[in-house]
Amino acid sequence: MRTATTSPATGTLLPPMSIPDVTVTVIVYNDAERLPRAVASVLRQTHANIEVVISDDHSTDATEEVARELAAHDPRIVYLRLPENSGGCSAPRNRALEIARAPYLMFLDSDDELPERAVEVLLAAHRERDLDFAMGAVHRVRVDGGRRTTWMPHLVAERRTLDGIEADPRLFFEHLSTSKMYARAFLDRHGLRFPEGIHYEDQLFSAQAYCLAKTFTVVPEPVYRWYIAPYAASDSASISNQRHKLTNVRDRVHVQRLIDAFLAESGHEGLREDKDFKFLKHDFRMYAGDLPYRDDTWLASFADLMNPYLVTLAEGAYARLPRAERVVLRLLRDRRLADVRTAARGLGHDVAPRRVTPDEESGRVYWGEGVPDSPEARRELDLTDLELDTRPFFTALLRHEITEVSRGPGASVDLSVRTYDPALRLPVGPQRAVLHLSPGRRRLTVPFRLSPVRPGLFEGRVRLDLAAARLPVHGFEGTRHPVLRLRHQGRTHTGILLAPLAFAPLTARVPYRTGLTPHRVTLRPEGHNPGRLQITWHPVGATAAILRPAARRLSTPRTRRAARLLANVLR
Repeated sequence: MRTATTSPATGTLLPPMSIPDVTVTVIVYNDAERLPRAVASVLRQTHANIEVVISDDHSTDATEEVARELAAHDPRIVYLRLPENSGGCSAPRNRALEIARAPYLMFLDSDDELPERAVEVLLAAHRERDLDFAMGAVHRVRVDGGRRTTWMPHLVAERRTLDGIEADPRLFFEHLSTSKMYARAFLDRHGLRFPEGIHYEDQLFSAQAYCLAKTFTVVPEPVYRWYIAPYAASDSASISNQRHKLTNVRDRVHVQRLIDAFLAESGHEGLREDKDFKFLKHDFRMYAGDLPYRDDTWLASFADLMNPYLVTLAEGAYARLPRAERVVLRLLRDRRLADVRTAARGLGHDVAPRRVTPDEESGRVYWGEGVPDSPEARRELDLTDLELDTRPFFTALLRHEITEVSRGPGASVDLSVRTYDPALRLPVGPQRAVLHLSPGRRRLTVPFRLSPVRPGLFEGRVRLDLAAARLPVHGFEGTRHPVLRLRHQGRTHTGILLAPLAFAPLTARVPYRTGLTPHRVTLRPEGHNPGRLQITWHPVGATAAILRPAARRLSTPRTRRAARLLANVLR
Protein backbone atom coordinates (compact mmCIF):
# COMPACT_ATOMS: atom_id res chain seq x y z
CA MET A 1 0.00 0.00 0.00
CA ARG A 2 1.41 3.41 -1.04
CA THR A 3 2.11 5.90 1.74
CA ALA A 4 1.34 9.60 1.63
CA THR A 5 3.57 11.74 -0.58
CA THR A 6 4.68 15.34 -0.33
CA SER A 7 4.45 17.85 -3.16
CA PRO A 8 7.99 19.01 -4.07
CA ALA A 9 6.59 22.39 -5.13
CA THR A 10 4.57 23.29 -2.02
CA GLY A 11 5.55 20.81 0.66
CA THR A 12 1.87 19.88 1.03
CA LEU A 13 1.10 16.36 2.21
CA LEU A 14 -0.97 14.53 -0.40
CA PRO A 15 -3.38 11.76 0.60
CA PRO A 16 -2.33 8.23 -0.40
CA MET A 17 -3.93 6.73 -3.54
CA SER A 18 -6.40 9.60 -3.63
CA ILE A 19 -8.54 10.50 -6.58
CA PRO A 20 -7.60 14.06 -7.53
CA ASP A 21 -10.23 16.76 -7.17
CA VAL A 22 -9.22 18.48 -10.38
CA THR A 23 -7.34 17.43 -13.51
CA VAL A 24 -5.50 20.24 -15.29
CA THR A 25 -4.52 19.36 -18.86
CA VAL A 26 -1.49 21.22 -20.17
CA ILE A 27 -1.32 20.93 -23.95
CA VAL A 28 2.06 21.43 -25.60
CA TYR A 29 3.74 21.27 -28.98
CA ASN A 30 7.43 22.11 -29.48
CA ASP A 31 7.50 24.35 -26.42
CA ALA A 32 10.16 22.78 -24.23
CA GLU A 33 11.31 26.17 -22.97
CA ARG A 34 7.98 27.40 -21.56
CA LEU A 35 6.42 24.09 -20.52
CA PRO A 36 8.14 24.02 -17.08
CA ARG A 37 6.74 27.47 -16.26
CA ALA A 38 3.21 26.40 -17.13
CA VAL A 39 3.45 23.15 -15.13
CA ALA A 40 5.03 24.97 -12.17
CA SER A 41 2.06 27.33 -12.06
CA VAL A 42 -0.23 24.31 -11.63
CA LEU A 43 1.95 22.70 -8.96
CA ARG A 44 1.94 25.99 -7.00
CA GLN A 45 -1.83 25.93 -6.64
CA THR A 46 -3.15 26.53 -3.14
CA HIS A 47 -5.41 23.51 -3.67
CA ALA A 48 -2.89 20.69 -3.99
CA ASN A 49 -5.04 17.61 -4.66
CA ILE A 50 -4.73 17.87 -8.40
CA GLU A 51 -3.65 15.84 -11.38
CA VAL A 52 -1.58 17.37 -14.19
CA VAL A 53 -1.78 15.74 -17.60
CA ILE A 54 0.86 17.01 -20.01
CA SER A 55 -0.64 16.24 -23.41
CA ASP A 56 2.07 16.46 -26.06
CA ASP A 57 0.94 16.81 -29.68
CA HIS A 58 3.94 14.77 -30.90
CA SER A 59 6.61 17.43 -30.40
CA THR A 60 9.85 17.19 -32.34
CA ASP A 61 12.00 19.32 -30.03
CA ALA A 62 13.09 18.59 -26.44
CA THR A 63 9.52 18.74 -25.11
CA GLU A 64 9.29 14.98 -24.49
CA GLU A 65 12.50 14.92 -22.46
CA VAL A 66 11.44 17.94 -20.42
CA ALA A 67 7.95 16.55 -19.80
CA ARG A 68 9.23 13.13 -18.67
CA GLU A 69 11.64 14.80 -16.27
CA LEU A 70 8.81 16.88 -14.80
CA ALA A 71 6.68 13.76 -14.35
CA ALA A 72 9.55 11.93 -12.65
CA HIS A 73 9.77 14.62 -9.97
CA ASP A 74 6.09 14.87 -8.99
CA PRO A 75 3.64 11.94 -8.77
CA ARG A 76 0.73 14.22 -9.70
CA ILE A 77 2.07 14.64 -13.25
CA VAL A 78 1.11 12.26 -16.06
CA TYR A 79 2.80 12.51 -19.47
CA LEU A 80 0.75 11.67 -22.56
CA ARG A 81 2.29 11.77 -26.05
CA LEU A 82 0.12 11.61 -29.17
CA PRO A 83 1.35 9.13 -31.82
CA GLU A 84 1.29 11.82 -34.51
CA ASN A 85 0.86 15.58 -34.69
CA SER A 86 -2.75 16.73 -34.99
CA GLY A 87 -1.95 20.33 -35.90
CA GLY A 88 -4.31 21.83 -33.34
CA CYS A 89 -5.43 22.05 -29.73
CA SER A 90 -8.46 19.75 -29.85
CA ALA A 91 -6.87 16.31 -30.14
CA PRO A 92 -4.40 16.76 -27.24
CA ARG A 93 -7.24 17.98 -25.02
CA ASN A 94 -9.57 15.17 -26.03
CA ARG A 95 -6.92 12.46 -25.51
CA ALA A 96 -6.23 13.88 -22.05
CA LEU A 97 -9.95 13.79 -21.26
CA GLU A 98 -9.88 10.04 -21.89
CA ILE A 99 -7.40 9.42 -19.07
CA ALA A 100 -8.27 12.27 -16.65
CA ARG A 101 -9.29 10.85 -13.26
CA ALA A 102 -10.80 13.91 -11.56
CA PRO A 103 -14.47 14.94 -11.47
CA TYR A 104 -13.52 18.50 -12.46
CA LEU A 105 -11.41 19.52 -15.45
CA MET A 106 -9.37 22.55 -16.54
CA PHE A 107 -7.20 23.32 -19.57
CA LEU A 108 -3.94 25.25 -19.83
CA ASP A 109 -1.74 26.09 -22.83
CA SER A 110 1.98 25.60 -22.40
CA ASP A 111 2.79 29.27 -23.01
CA ASP A 112 0.40 30.49 -20.29
CA GLU A 113 0.00 30.10 -16.51
CA LEU A 114 -2.59 29.61 -13.80
CA PRO A 115 -2.67 32.16 -10.94
CA GLU A 116 -1.99 30.43 -7.61
CA ARG A 117 -5.62 30.41 -6.41
CA ALA A 118 -7.24 29.51 -9.73
CA VAL A 119 -8.13 25.90 -8.80
CA GLU A 120 -9.17 26.83 -5.27
CA VAL A 121 -11.51 29.61 -6.41
CA LEU A 122 -13.25 27.66 -9.17
CA LEU A 123 -13.53 24.45 -7.15
CA ALA A 124 -15.11 26.40 -4.28
CA ALA A 125 -17.76 27.71 -6.69
CA HIS A 126 -18.56 24.13 -7.75
CA ARG A 127 -18.84 22.99 -4.15
CA GLU A 128 -21.23 25.81 -3.28
CA ARG A 129 -23.67 24.96 -6.08
CA ASP A 130 -24.35 22.08 -8.45
CA LEU A 131 -22.72 23.70 -11.48
CA ASP A 132 -21.97 22.56 -14.99
CA PHE A 133 -18.94 24.86 -15.05
CA ALA A 134 -17.43 27.83 -13.26
CA MET A 135 -15.47 30.60 -14.94
CA GLY A 136 -13.31 33.54 -13.86
CA ALA A 137 -11.26 36.47 -15.03
CA VAL A 138 -8.40 36.18 -17.52
CA HIS A 139 -5.37 38.43 -17.21
CA ARG A 140 -3.66 39.21 -20.53
CA VAL A 141 0.06 39.95 -20.17
CA ARG A 142 1.99 41.48 -23.07
CA VAL A 143 5.38 39.82 -23.38
CA ASP A 144 6.85 42.93 -25.03
CA GLY A 145 6.38 45.12 -21.97
CA GLY A 146 4.53 43.29 -19.22
CA ARG A 147 1.38 45.41 -19.49
CA ARG A 148 -1.50 43.55 -17.86
CA THR A 149 -5.18 43.89 -18.72
CA THR A 150 -8.31 41.88 -18.02
CA TRP A 151 -9.98 40.08 -20.90
CA MET A 152 -13.63 41.16 -21.26
CA PRO A 153 -13.62 42.84 -17.82
CA HIS A 154 -17.29 43.90 -17.96
CA LEU A 155 -18.36 40.25 -18.13
CA VAL A 156 -16.47 39.14 -15.01
CA ALA A 157 -16.75 42.25 -12.85
CA GLU A 158 -18.97 40.65 -10.21
CA ARG A 159 -19.79 37.23 -8.85
CA ARG A 160 -23.02 35.81 -10.23
CA THR A 161 -24.71 32.49 -10.99
CA LEU A 162 -26.70 32.19 -14.20
CA ASP A 163 -29.34 29.67 -15.16
CA GLY A 164 -28.34 29.44 -18.82
CA ILE A 165 -26.70 31.69 -21.40
CA GLU A 166 -30.04 33.39 -22.11
CA ALA A 167 -29.53 35.30 -18.86
CA ASP A 168 -26.57 37.14 -20.41
CA PRO A 169 -25.85 36.41 -24.10
CA ARG A 170 -22.94 38.85 -23.98
CA LEU A 171 -20.92 35.95 -22.58
CA PHE A 172 -20.54 34.66 -26.14
CA PHE A 173 -17.70 37.20 -26.28
CA GLU A 174 -15.85 35.22 -23.58
CA HIS A 175 -15.21 32.17 -25.72
CA LEU A 176 -12.05 30.84 -24.03
CA SER A 177 -12.21 27.25 -22.84
CA THR A 178 -9.20 27.85 -20.59
CA SER A 179 -10.96 30.29 -18.24
CA LYS A 180 -13.33 27.62 -16.97
CA MET A 181 -13.51 24.55 -14.72
CA TYR A 182 -15.94 21.95 -16.04
CA ALA A 183 -17.81 19.21 -14.24
CA ARG A 184 -16.74 15.97 -15.92
CA ALA A 185 -20.30 14.67 -15.62
CA PHE A 186 -21.58 17.65 -17.63
CA LEU A 187 -19.15 17.05 -20.50
CA ASP A 188 -19.85 13.31 -20.56
CA ARG A 189 -23.62 13.74 -20.33
CA HIS A 190 -23.65 15.78 -23.53
CA GLY A 191 -20.71 14.06 -25.23
CA LEU A 192 -19.05 17.46 -25.33
CA ARG A 193 -15.55 17.30 -26.78
CA PHE A 194 -13.33 19.65 -28.74
CA PRO A 195 -13.89 19.52 -32.53
CA GLU A 196 -10.83 18.07 -34.21
CA GLY A 197 -9.31 19.09 -37.52
CA ILE A 198 -10.27 22.77 -37.32
CA HIS A 199 -8.90 25.93 -35.74
CA TYR A 200 -10.89 28.23 -33.42
CA GLU A 201 -12.16 25.11 -31.71
CA ASP A 202 -12.64 27.09 -28.48
CA GLN A 203 -15.41 29.15 -30.06
CA LEU A 204 -17.53 26.13 -30.99
CA PHE A 205 -16.79 24.26 -27.76
CA SER A 206 -17.62 27.29 -25.60
CA ALA A 207 -20.81 28.10 -27.52
CA GLN A 208 -21.98 24.53 -27.02
CA ALA A 209 -21.06 24.60 -23.32
CA TYR A 210 -22.91 27.89 -22.78
CA CYS A 211 -26.05 26.61 -24.48
CA LEU A 212 -26.05 23.16 -22.86
CA ALA A 213 -25.27 24.32 -19.33
CA LYS A 214 -28.23 24.70 -17.00
CA THR A 215 -26.27 26.53 -14.29
CA PHE A 216 -22.85 28.15 -14.21
CA THR A 217 -21.09 30.66 -11.99
CA VAL A 218 -18.91 33.63 -12.90
CA VAL A 219 -16.30 34.75 -10.37
CA PRO A 220 -14.29 38.00 -10.61
CA GLU A 221 -11.02 36.49 -9.37
CA PRO A 222 -8.27 35.86 -11.96
CA VAL A 223 -8.08 32.19 -12.95
CA TYR A 224 -5.89 32.34 -16.07
CA ARG A 225 -2.78 34.24 -17.15
CA TRP A 226 -2.68 34.62 -20.94
CA TYR A 227 0.62 35.77 -22.44
CA ILE A 228 0.26 37.83 -25.61
CA ALA A 229 3.03 38.27 -28.19
CA PRO A 230 1.43 40.75 -30.62
CA TYR A 231 4.47 41.11 -32.85
CA ALA A 232 5.66 37.50 -32.97
CA ALA A 233 7.13 36.27 -36.22
CA SER A 234 4.41 35.03 -38.54
CA ASP A 235 5.69 31.43 -38.44
CA SER A 236 5.56 31.31 -34.64
CA ALA A 237 2.52 33.53 -33.96
CA SER A 238 -0.56 32.05 -32.31
CA ILE A 239 -3.51 31.09 -34.51
CA SER A 240 -5.39 34.31 -33.65
CA ASN A 241 -2.32 36.34 -34.69
CA GLN A 242 -2.10 34.68 -38.11
CA ARG A 243 -4.81 36.84 -39.62
CA HIS A 244 -2.66 37.48 -42.69
CA LYS A 245 -3.36 33.90 -43.82
CA LEU A 246 -6.49 33.38 -45.88
CA THR A 247 -6.74 29.87 -44.42
CA ASN A 248 -7.16 31.62 -41.06
CA VAL A 249 -10.14 33.54 -42.44
CA ARG A 250 -11.60 30.35 -43.90
CA ASP A 251 -11.28 28.50 -40.58
CA ARG A 252 -12.92 31.28 -38.61
CA VAL A 253 -15.89 31.49 -40.97
CA HIS A 254 -16.22 27.69 -40.99
CA VAL A 255 -16.44 27.59 -37.20
CA GLN A 256 -19.13 30.28 -37.23
CA ARG A 257 -21.22 28.19 -39.59
CA LEU A 258 -20.82 25.20 -37.26
CA ILE A 259 -21.98 27.32 -34.33
CA ASP A 260 -24.99 28.54 -36.32
CA ALA A 261 -25.94 24.95 -37.16
CA PHE A 262 -25.63 23.96 -33.51
CA LEU A 263 -27.84 26.86 -32.38
CA ALA A 264 -30.52 25.81 -34.84
CA GLU A 265 -30.34 22.10 -33.98
CA SER A 266 -30.31 22.63 -30.20
CA GLY A 267 -33.27 24.99 -30.11
CA HIS A 268 -31.23 28.13 -29.41
CA GLU A 269 -32.01 29.99 -32.63
CA GLY A 270 -33.20 32.90 -30.48
CA LEU A 271 -29.56 33.58 -29.58
CA ARG A 272 -28.52 33.98 -33.21
CA GLU A 273 -28.53 37.79 -33.28
CA ASP A 274 -26.38 37.96 -30.13
CA LYS A 275 -23.93 35.46 -31.58
CA ASP A 276 -23.87 37.32 -34.94
CA PHE A 277 -23.18 40.60 -33.16
CA LYS A 278 -20.29 38.95 -31.35
CA PHE A 279 -18.85 37.78 -34.68
CA LEU A 280 -19.09 41.24 -36.25
CA LYS A 281 -17.85 43.13 -33.21
CA HIS A 282 -15.02 40.77 -32.28
CA ASP A 283 -14.03 38.34 -35.04
CA PHE A 284 -14.55 40.53 -38.10
CA ARG A 285 -13.27 43.58 -36.26
CA MET A 286 -9.93 41.82 -35.69
CA TYR A 287 -9.46 41.54 -39.45
CA ALA A 288 -10.81 45.02 -40.18
CA GLY A 289 -7.88 46.79 -38.52
CA ASP A 290 -5.46 44.94 -40.82
CA LEU A 291 -7.31 45.61 -44.08
CA PRO A 292 -5.40 48.82 -45.00
CA TYR A 293 -2.21 46.74 -45.19
CA ARG A 294 -3.55 44.09 -47.59
CA ASP A 295 -3.03 44.17 -51.34
CA ASP A 296 -5.82 43.97 -53.92
CA THR A 297 -5.47 40.23 -54.49
CA TRP A 298 -5.68 39.46 -50.77
CA LEU A 299 -8.64 41.80 -50.27
CA ALA A 300 -10.51 40.24 -53.19
CA SER A 301 -9.98 36.74 -51.73
CA PHE A 302 -10.99 37.99 -48.28
CA ALA A 303 -14.24 39.33 -49.74
CA ASP A 304 -14.84 36.01 -51.52
CA LEU A 305 -14.52 34.15 -48.21
CA MET A 306 -16.33 36.61 -45.97
CA ASN A 307 -19.21 38.01 -48.03
CA PRO A 308 -21.24 34.81 -48.46
CA TYR A 309 -21.30 34.47 -44.68
CA LEU A 310 -22.00 38.16 -43.98
CA VAL A 311 -25.19 37.83 -46.03
CA THR A 312 -26.55 35.25 -43.54
CA LEU A 313 -26.17 37.42 -40.43
CA ALA A 314 -29.10 39.03 -38.64
CA GLU A 315 -29.81 42.65 -39.63
CA GLY A 316 -30.21 43.47 -35.95
CA ALA A 317 -26.57 42.51 -35.37
CA TYR A 318 -25.41 45.10 -37.92
CA ALA A 319 -27.66 47.74 -36.37
CA ARG A 320 -25.89 47.37 -33.01
CA LEU A 321 -22.47 48.30 -34.45
CA PRO A 322 -20.91 51.78 -34.51
CA ARG A 323 -21.43 53.52 -37.83
CA ALA A 324 -17.73 53.38 -38.78
CA GLU A 325 -17.72 49.57 -38.56
CA ARG A 326 -20.95 49.31 -40.55
CA VAL A 327 -19.35 51.44 -43.28
CA VAL A 328 -16.38 49.06 -43.61
CA LEU A 329 -18.68 46.04 -43.79
CA ARG A 330 -20.88 47.63 -46.45
CA LEU A 331 -17.94 48.69 -48.58
CA LEU A 332 -16.56 45.16 -48.40
CA ARG A 333 -19.89 43.63 -49.36
CA ASP A 334 -20.06 46.02 -52.32
CA ARG A 335 -16.43 45.11 -53.18
CA ARG A 336 -15.28 48.73 -53.06
CA LEU A 337 -11.88 47.49 -51.99
CA ALA A 338 -9.90 50.75 -52.24
CA ASP A 339 -12.56 52.45 -50.14
CA VAL A 340 -12.37 49.59 -47.61
CA ARG A 341 -8.75 50.52 -46.92
CA THR A 342 -9.60 54.19 -46.46
CA ALA A 343 -12.52 53.51 -44.13
CA ALA A 344 -10.71 50.88 -42.06
CA ARG A 345 -7.92 53.30 -41.12
CA GLY A 346 -10.35 55.35 -39.09
CA LEU A 347 -11.75 52.57 -36.92
CA GLY A 348 -11.65 53.37 -33.23
CA HIS A 349 -10.15 56.85 -33.65
CA ASP A 350 -12.99 59.06 -34.98
CA VAL A 351 -11.22 59.69 -38.28
CA ALA A 352 -13.26 61.25 -41.08
CA PRO A 353 -13.62 59.92 -44.61
CA ARG A 354 -11.83 61.94 -47.25
CA ARG A 355 -15.11 62.97 -48.83
CA VAL A 356 -18.83 62.91 -48.06
CA THR A 357 -21.70 63.43 -50.50
CA PRO A 358 -24.91 65.33 -49.61
CA ASP A 359 -28.04 64.16 -51.40
CA GLU A 360 -30.05 67.25 -52.26
CA GLU A 361 -33.28 65.31 -52.75
CA SER A 362 -33.31 63.47 -49.42
CA GLY A 363 -31.13 65.77 -47.34
CA ARG A 364 -29.01 62.79 -46.28
CA VAL A 365 -25.19 62.72 -46.19
CA TYR A 366 -23.27 59.66 -47.41
CA TRP A 367 -19.75 58.30 -46.95
CA GLY A 368 -17.45 58.82 -49.96
CA GLU A 369 -18.04 60.19 -53.41
CA GLY A 370 -21.52 59.83 -54.83
CA VAL A 371 -24.88 58.70 -53.50
CA PRO A 372 -24.90 54.88 -53.07
CA ASP A 373 -26.87 52.92 -55.64
CA SER A 374 -28.69 50.34 -53.52
CA PRO A 375 -31.10 50.86 -50.60
CA GLU A 376 -28.85 48.65 -48.42
CA ALA A 377 -25.78 50.74 -49.19
CA ARG A 378 -27.66 53.99 -48.59
CA ARG A 379 -28.78 52.68 -45.20
CA GLU A 380 -25.29 51.62 -44.08
CA LEU A 381 -23.27 54.50 -45.58
CA ASP A 382 -25.62 57.20 -44.28
CA LEU A 383 -23.65 59.54 -41.97
CA THR A 384 -26.44 62.06 -41.41
CA ASP A 385 -26.98 61.14 -37.78
CA LEU A 386 -23.33 61.95 -37.01
CA GLU A 387 -24.18 65.65 -37.56
CA LEU A 388 -20.82 66.30 -39.18
CA ASP A 389 -21.47 69.98 -39.84
CA THR A 390 -22.94 70.93 -36.45
CA ARG A 391 -21.28 68.77 -33.79
CA PRO A 392 -18.93 70.59 -31.36
CA PHE A 393 -15.62 71.40 -33.01
CA PHE A 394 -13.53 69.42 -30.53
CA THR A 395 -15.43 66.29 -31.68
CA ALA A 396 -15.40 67.22 -35.39
CA LEU A 397 -14.45 64.45 -37.80
CA LEU A 398 -11.24 65.47 -39.60
CA ARG A 399 -8.58 63.34 -41.26
CA HIS A 400 -4.84 64.12 -41.10
CA GLU A 401 -2.60 62.11 -43.44
CA ILE A 402 1.16 62.34 -43.85
CA THR A 403 1.83 62.10 -47.58
CA GLU A 404 5.64 62.29 -47.46
CA VAL A 405 8.38 61.66 -44.89
CA SER A 406 11.97 62.74 -45.51
CA ARG A 407 15.05 63.10 -43.34
CA GLY A 408 16.03 66.65 -42.43
CA PRO A 409 19.26 67.98 -40.92
CA GLY A 410 20.50 66.35 -37.73
CA ALA A 411 17.74 64.43 -35.97
CA SER A 412 14.89 66.20 -37.74
CA VAL A 413 12.31 64.90 -40.20
CA ASP A 414 10.22 66.82 -42.72
CA LEU A 415 6.56 65.84 -42.97
CA SER A 416 4.07 66.74 -45.69
CA VAL A 417 0.60 66.79 -44.11
CA ARG A 418 -2.79 66.71 -45.82
CA THR A 419 -5.93 67.49 -43.80
CA TYR A 420 -9.38 66.47 -45.05
CA ASP A 421 -12.38 68.41 -43.72
CA PRO A 422 -15.35 66.72 -45.45
CA ALA A 423 -18.01 68.66 -43.51
CA LEU A 424 -16.31 72.02 -44.32
CA ARG A 425 -15.93 73.02 -40.69
CA LEU A 426 -12.79 75.08 -41.37
CA PRO A 427 -12.98 78.35 -43.32
CA VAL A 428 -11.22 78.49 -46.68
CA GLY A 429 -7.90 80.13 -45.81
CA PRO A 430 -4.62 79.39 -44.03
CA GLN A 431 -5.03 77.40 -40.81
CA ARG A 432 -2.61 77.56 -37.90
CA ALA A 433 -1.79 74.03 -36.78
CA VAL A 434 0.40 72.62 -34.03
CA LEU A 435 2.16 69.27 -33.89
CA HIS A 436 2.26 67.90 -30.32
CA LEU A 437 4.62 65.22 -29.05
CA SER A 438 5.03 64.26 -25.38
CA PRO A 439 7.86 61.87 -24.43
CA GLY A 440 7.62 61.43 -20.68
CA ARG A 441 5.77 64.34 -19.06
CA ARG A 442 7.36 67.00 -21.29
CA ARG A 443 5.61 68.38 -24.37
CA LEU A 444 7.19 69.36 -27.67
CA THR A 445 5.01 71.69 -29.76
CA VAL A 446 5.81 72.61 -33.38
CA PRO A 447 3.58 75.23 -35.05
CA PHE A 448 3.08 75.20 -38.81
CA ARG A 449 0.56 76.34 -41.42
CA LEU A 450 -1.99 74.39 -43.42
CA SER A 451 -2.87 76.10 -46.69
CA PRO A 452 -6.17 75.54 -48.56
CA VAL A 453 -6.09 73.48 -51.75
CA ARG A 454 -9.86 73.52 -52.19
CA PRO A 455 -12.79 73.65 -49.78
CA GLY A 456 -12.35 70.72 -47.40
CA LEU A 457 -8.70 70.04 -48.22
CA PHE A 458 -5.56 71.63 -46.72
CA GLU A 459 -1.85 70.87 -47.08
CA GLY A 460 1.28 71.92 -45.22
CA ARG A 461 4.85 70.99 -44.32
CA VAL A 462 6.35 70.77 -40.85
CA ARG A 463 9.86 70.00 -39.62
CA LEU A 464 9.92 67.87 -36.48
CA ASP A 465 13.27 68.13 -34.68
CA LEU A 466 13.48 65.14 -32.35
CA ALA A 467 16.53 66.63 -30.63
CA ALA A 468 14.29 69.45 -29.36
CA ALA A 469 12.19 67.08 -27.25
CA ARG A 470 12.65 67.70 -23.51
CA LEU A 471 13.23 64.33 -21.88
CA PRO A 472 13.26 63.60 -18.14
CA VAL A 473 16.68 63.85 -16.47
CA HIS A 474 16.95 60.06 -16.29
CA GLY A 475 15.89 59.66 -19.92
CA PHE A 476 12.83 58.09 -21.49
CA GLU A 477 12.10 54.67 -22.92
CA GLY A 478 8.89 54.19 -24.83
CA THR A 479 6.78 55.00 -27.87
CA ARG A 480 4.72 58.08 -28.62
CA HIS A 481 2.41 59.07 -31.48
CA PRO A 482 2.35 62.77 -32.46
CA VAL A 483 -1.04 64.46 -32.73
CA LEU A 484 -2.19 67.51 -34.71
CA ARG A 485 -4.16 70.32 -33.07
CA LEU A 486 -6.26 73.01 -34.72
CA ARG A 487 -8.18 75.92 -33.23
CA HIS A 488 -11.41 77.33 -34.61
CA GLN A 489 -13.70 79.89 -32.96
CA GLY A 490 -11.95 79.43 -29.64
CA ARG A 491 -12.26 75.62 -29.66
CA THR A 492 -9.44 73.08 -30.03
CA HIS A 493 -9.51 69.89 -32.06
CA THR A 494 -6.94 67.09 -31.59
CA GLY A 495 -6.51 64.33 -34.15
CA ILE A 496 -4.12 61.50 -34.88
CA LEU A 497 -1.57 61.60 -37.70
CA LEU A 498 -1.91 58.78 -40.23
CA ALA A 499 1.51 57.85 -41.61
CA PRO A 500 2.23 56.33 -45.02
CA LEU A 501 1.55 52.63 -44.60
CA ALA A 502 5.14 51.73 -45.43
CA PHE A 503 8.39 53.68 -45.41
CA ALA A 504 11.91 52.89 -44.29
CA PRO A 505 12.36 53.60 -40.56
CA LEU A 506 14.48 56.64 -39.78
CA THR A 507 16.87 56.20 -36.85
CA ALA A 508 19.22 58.71 -35.22
CA ARG A 509 21.37 58.83 -32.11
CA VAL A 510 20.38 62.00 -30.27
CA PRO A 511 22.80 63.43 -27.61
CA TYR A 512 20.24 65.01 -25.30
CA ARG A 513 21.64 67.45 -22.68
CA THR A 514 24.87 67.86 -24.64
CA GLY A 515 25.48 64.13 -24.60
CA LEU A 516 24.68 63.39 -20.94
CA THR A 517 21.51 61.42 -21.79
CA PRO A 518 21.97 59.92 -25.27
CA HIS A 519 19.10 58.03 -26.90
CA ARG A 520 18.49 56.10 -30.07
CA VAL A 521 15.31 57.51 -31.63
CA THR A 522 13.40 55.73 -34.40
CA LEU A 523 10.54 57.07 -36.50
CA ARG A 524 8.38 54.57 -38.40
CA PRO A 525 4.77 53.82 -39.36
CA GLU A 526 2.80 52.10 -36.62
CA GLY A 527 2.41 49.00 -38.78
CA HIS A 528 -1.03 47.95 -37.54
CA ASN A 529 -4.49 49.34 -36.78
CA PRO A 530 -4.85 52.90 -38.18
CA GLY A 531 -1.13 53.25 -38.88
CA ARG A 532 -0.21 56.35 -36.92
CA LEU A 533 3.19 57.98 -37.08
CA GLN A 534 5.23 56.32 -34.33
CA ILE A 535 8.38 57.51 -32.55
CA THR A 536 10.35 55.29 -30.16
CA TRP A 537 13.08 56.31 -27.69
CA HIS A 538 15.71 53.84 -26.41
CA PRO A 539 18.27 55.09 -23.86
CA VAL A 540 21.87 54.19 -24.71
CA GLY A 541 25.24 54.60 -23.02
CA ALA A 542 25.26 55.88 -19.44
CA THR A 543 21.55 56.70 -19.61
CA ALA A 544 20.67 53.05 -20.03
CA ALA A 545 23.40 51.63 -17.79
CA ILE A 546 23.29 54.06 -14.85
CA LEU A 547 20.66 56.80 -14.85
CA ARG A 548 17.53 54.76 -15.57
CA PRO A 549 18.34 51.89 -13.16
CA ALA A 550 19.10 54.48 -10.45
CA ALA A 551 15.86 56.31 -11.17
CA ARG A 552 13.88 53.07 -10.86
CA ARG A 553 15.48 52.28 -7.50
CA LEU A 554 14.80 55.76 -6.16
CA SER A 555 11.28 56.01 -7.55
CA THR A 556 8.80 55.74 -4.69
CA PRO A 557 5.42 57.41 -4.23
CA ARG A 558 7.02 59.85 -1.78
CA THR A 559 9.89 60.85 -4.08
CA ARG A 560 7.52 61.23 -7.03
CA ARG A 561 5.29 63.57 -5.03
CA ALA A 562 8.31 65.59 -3.92
CA ALA A 563 9.55 65.86 -7.49
CA ARG A 564 6.17 67.07 -8.72
CA LEU A 565 6.02 69.63 -5.89
CA LEU A 566 9.51 70.92 -6.74
CA ALA A 567 8.64 71.10 -10.42
CA ASN A 568 5.54 73.17 -9.62
CA VAL A 569 7.57 75.56 -7.44
CA LEU A 570 10.21 76.07 -10.13
CA ARG A 571 7.71 76.45 -12.96
